[in-house]
Amino acid sequence: MQILLVAATAFEIELFINIYPKVDILITGVGVPSTLYHLQKRLHQVDYDFVIQAGIAGSFSNDIHLGKTVLVKQDTFADLGAEEKRIFTHCFTSGLINAHEFPFADGWLINTSEGLLKNAELKWVKAVTINKVSDSFLQKLQLSDAFHPQIESMEGAALHYVCLQEEIPFVQIRSISNYVGERDKAKWKMKEAIENLNAELTALINQLTN
Repeated sequence: MQILLVAATAFEIELFINIYPKVDILITGVGVPSTLYHLQKRLHQVDYDFVIQAGIAGSFSNDIHLGKTVLVKQDTFADLGAEEKRIFTHCFTSGLINAHEFPFADGWLINTSEGLLKNAELKWVKAVTINKVSDSFLQKLQLSDAFHPQIESMEGAALHYVCLQEEIPFVQIRSISNYVGERDKAKWKMKEAIENLNAELTALINQLTN
């Protein structure tokens, strides 16, 4: 199986790179635009059987502890819309984008490759992708009310969008470094998140290739 490993930064998967130097790796850079461009460009150059995106994320819920690693079942571009008088209206709600037009399903980009990971013991979660990470309680409340997500990242929905369009099996694996809204990095568990991410990533690669 030919696998492409995608990450926003090399720092997030550095431990894995030292173990699996022969796995194809694409460092896209941070954010949706960069991920969309570089991922689609690579997929048009090489035929991959499976794509994995690995990185850290923030958790909306204390039920997902810092350092824990999860798999993302569904994701969406959560800040695509308009904000008026502190009220956020998503493009799906306003009708500017059809929430049921492929690759969206009721506004979500849903991973349909779950069957290939039937032995995975990690929890599957609902995620949102945003372009602005902040300590804004209002932003956190808006996202929670609109999507009821469990985690957030800055690139996940881009992976789902491209791979669904290109009909390539994929998975997004994330480790929780912080709680959403907490910008004091002294309270983050970055080291633990990175270590757990790379350990679970190694196990996932072994599952797919053995």
